[in-house]
Amino acid sequence: MKKVLITGANGFLGSNVARELYRNGYEVKLMMRSAASGITSDIPCEVFYGNIDNANDVLFAVAGCDAVVHTASVTKQWAVPKKEYEAVNITGTKNIVQACLFHHVKKLVHVSTANTIGPGNIAHPADELSAFRFVKAHSHYINTKYIAQQYVLEQVLQKQLPAVVINPTFMLGENDSKPSSGQIILYGMNKKVLFVPPGGKNFVHIKDVSRGIVNALQHGVNGECYLLAGENLSYKDFFKLLADVSGQKPLLVNIPGFILKAGGLAGSVVGAIRRTTLKLNYASGYLLCIHNYYSGKKSEKELNITYTPVKTAVANALNWFRENNYC
Repeated sequence: MKKVLITGANGFLGSNVARELYRNGYEVKLMMRSAASGITSDIPCEVFYGNIDNANDVLFAVAGCDAVVHTASVTKQWAVPKKEYEAVNITGTKNIVQACLFHHVKKLVHVSTANTIGPGNIAHPADELSAFRFVKAHSHYINTKYIAQQYVLEQVLQKQLPAVVINPTFMLGENDSKPSSGQIILYGMNKKVLFVPPGGKNFVHIKDVSRGIVNALQHGVNGECYLLAGENLSYKDFFKLLADVSGQKPLLVNIPGFILKAGGLAGSVVGAIRRTTLKLNYASGYLLCIHNYYSGKKSEKELNITYTPVKTAVANALNWFRENNYC
C-alpha cells in the first residue's frame, strides 16, 4: 500500500497521522472541507477539498488510493445540532465505506472512539469485548459513532470490506491547533482554584495513536477492533500531574457528582428551550462523573504499540501550547 487518503486531515488526529504516514514512506492524500484551516504544510501531500457527506466528493477523493484512514468526525459535545452529527459521523462513514468497496481499496482504517465500548474500573479496565453501555448518556456524538462503527463491521461481514476499527481514548500531545482534547490542559492552567469532577478517563499520547493507525494498515486483522489506550487516571490525579509538569500549584476542589448531574440536567432543559446544546448538559455531566477506564493490551500485542507515559503526553502538549501562545 503506497498511497493513503486521510479524511478529516486538518484535525488533531488527522494531521498527526499524516505526518506519521509520511515518515513511514507513504504517499499522503488529504481530504478536508474547503473552509478548513490548519492544513498540514510541513509535509508534501495532495489535498482534495470536499464534503464527507457528499457521496460524489468521497468517490473522487478515494480514487487512486490504496488505503483510507477515516478520522473525519464531529466530536464537539455542545452547540452542534443532531443532524450535523448524523451527516458527518454516520452518512460520511457510509460514503467512505461505499467508495472503498467501489474502488477496491486494500485497507480501511476506521477511527471510532473508546466510548463505543463500555468502560471498566481501575482494577478491571474494559477491553474490546466489553459491550456498549452509553445509551443513557444521551450523547449524539457517542451514539452516532457507535452506529457508524457497527455499519463498518457489518460491511466487513456482508461485503468483505477490508477494514479494521481503531478505538482511541482521550488523546493528548502536539499540534492540537483548534484545540480539541487539549482543552483539558488549558482548563487546568493559570488558575488559583481548580474545580475537579469526580470521574476519570484513559489518556493516550497522540503519537501512539498515530503509530497504531499506521501499524493497523499492515497488521490489523479485518473485522477487529483495537483499543488504543494508555494510562487510566482520575481527574484529580490528572490535574495533580498537570500541576507537577507545569510548575503551578492550584487548589483542587472536588465537585460532587450530584451537583454535576443536576447542573447537566438543567443545562439540557435550557438548551432544549433555546434549541441549542450548552457546554454543561446531561451528557457531559454524566460522563464527567464516571470512571472511563480501558486497556490497550490487545493493541500492544497485535499492533506492536508501546505506550508513552501520560506525563510525557501532558508535557509535550503543554510545551506546544506555550510555544504557540495558547497559554
